[in-house]
Amino acid sequence: MKTLQEVRELFTKDRFATENGAIIEEIGDYYAKCSLIITPAHCNAMGAVMGGVPFMLADFAFAVAANWQEMRTVSIDSHIAFVGAAKGQKLIAEARCLKNGHTTCYYTVEVKDDLGTVVAEVAITGFHKR
Repeated sequence: MKTLQEVRELFTKDRFATENGAIIEEIGDYYAKCSLIITPAHCNAMGAVMGGVPFMLADFAFAVAANWQEMRTVSIDSHIAFVGAAKGQKLIAEARCLKNGHTTCYYTVEVKDDLGTVVAEVAITGFHKR
């Protein structure tokens, strides 16, 4: 079993997420918790967090949860529902596997801010490459 530090090192290659501030906080069986500190670079012209930020963080959390033990799963379908505006200083995404089949998997990812406000719900179907 890999340590959290080993997994963090492995995912430094996911440059879009890591260079935008995504950090792996926790890992578990088909689970990951990732976060990022909200900066002005993450905001749109209205001063709110740009929609791509929670989606990127959710996608990163999915990638970590699905691949930290064995690198073989890619996303083939994602759906996001924006349900609230971030009010805090940080976004937190928790990815959980609901179904892990032979060739596909299904994850849900909840994105919240550090005040507990649900910002987005994401459903992701993954494909296990052989």
